[in-house]
Amino acid sequence: MTSATSVANPEAAVLAAAKDMLRRGLVEGTAGNISARRSDGNLVITPSSVDYADMELNDLVLVDPDGTVLHAQGGRAPSTEMKLHLACYQAFDDIGSVIHSHPVWATMFAIAHQPIPACIDEFAVYCGGDVRCTEYAASGTPDVGRNAVKALEGRAAALIANHGLVAVGPRPDKVLHVTALVERTAQIIWGARALGGPVPIPEEVNRNFAGVYAYVRANPM
Repeated sequence: MTSATSVANPEAAVLAAAKDMLRRGLVEGTAGNISARRSDGNLVITPSSVDYADMELNDLVLVDPDGTVLHAQGGRAPSTEMKLHLACYQAFDDIGSVIHSHPVWATMFAIAHQPIPACIDEFAVYCGGDVRCTEYAASGTPDVGRNAVKALEGRAAALIANHGLVAVGPRPDKVLHVTALVERTAQIIWGARALGGPVPIPEEVNRNFAGVYAYVRANPM
């Protein structure tokens, strides 16, 4: 059995991605959450109810793979969506980071329970294919994580029904790139539908691009 993927300097990587996620407009205030897996198998995750603009390293919470809090400065609580993160790490040994966000355009698709099609070359390369939408589950419940794992099979991102987006990858900056790409593509697809609908990339080409994603996921840089 191979060891699980971990992130170098996970605390700094999570905080940097949190600040960047806010700067890019992918969340507002305290919404969304970011985590990374440490080399010891424990997880660093953003706290509940702390504005990203004010967040500092000592605000981050350390939990074990089962979600038990190991360290929390000043009594901070881990994100209320921690169970989503835990489910992803338990299902996929090849990821080192999880980002849950609420980008506007992608969330429109999540509310409509519609997938975001892979109609742009780089989308299939970085996401593995169409971004699927999960079945609905109430926020904060274990079912959110279980449903997300199903939708994430072979993918770097999934829409969380009536809620937002979850993305996974080797480290926070890479996962943030996927998050931003999904949001940009959702906006493009929305606009293309106003022009008569997106024309799909040939299925064989998309399969080849998905193969590139599978290789890159197995051999992260």
